[in-house]
Amino acid sequence: MGPLLTLEVSEALRAAASAGKPKIECSLDLGRSTAMVEVGVAGWRWQGQLFPHPESCKVRTIYYWVDEVFQPVARYTTSLVKLVPTASGPPTFEIDGIKMLPTAHVSPYSDAERKVDLIQPKGKVILDTCGGLGYFAGWCLQRHAKQVFSYEKNADVIWLRSLNPWSPKIGSGLTLAQADIAEEIELLPGKSVDAILHDPPRFGIAGELYSQAFYGHLGRVLKSNGMLFHYTGTPNKLTSGRDVPGEVAKRLRHAGFVTEFNGDGVLAVKKRG
Repeated sequence: MGPLLTLEVSEALRAAASAGKPKIECSLDLGRSTAMVEVGVAGWRWQGQLFPHPESCKVRTIYYWVDEVFQPVARYTTSLVKLVPTASGPPTFEIDGIKMLPTAHVSPYSDAERKVDLIQPKGKVILDTCGGLGYFAGWCLQRHAKQVFSYEKNADVIWLRSLNPWSPKIGSGLTLAQADIAEEIELLPGKSVDAILHDPPRFGIAGELYSQAFYGHLGRVLKSNGMLFHYTGTPNKLTSGRDVPGEVAKRLRHAGFVTEFNGDGVLAVKKRG
């Protein structure tokens, strides 16, 4: 994987060159590691290759090296999908300007760790319904899950994770299908998974992933006493007074779950039977 730049890193490289420093230690993989980089007025050298200083970098943008130039890690097919830097290092992503992972008070990577630990993944077969950047799946593997089946509908999001050094590699217990889980869930065998992580886009974007029918399928594919964490957030609570977590919990109970609110989501256990 080539170098990844942010405004902060680019400015540090330029500042070192202007100060006449021959080398600078910085991160070219969004904080995953650091490297010693040779710097000069004309550019900087890393792993034997000379790279130019970008003419300009924007805040909230990550750049990758392609076609001999630094380009934003973003694509527009049916919507603008963009990898976005965070202060903690592991990036989040946006679709049409809507942030898809919590970042206000916590690293999205650490946030995923906490939520994965809720379902106690060790030795389990896990369904990851909306894969995103793969942080849920990555932590499941680190916690020694037996197998993670992950689904992601958006091909551009899968492209983002191919450039994200914090996203897990496919294989070694992780499969990733480019598919709509709202459709694929109907094809999964009953009682085939031990735990589920469900982190859907907000209700206004993907209402089908909050439907009673979908929750019924989640209950069908989950083994008795299996655990589910459902991220909900609190969208529209201040503007409309709508209680999305409460609505989710109610539908999950109808689907055979025992529920409790946990942080920004609902933790549920499938009843025996």
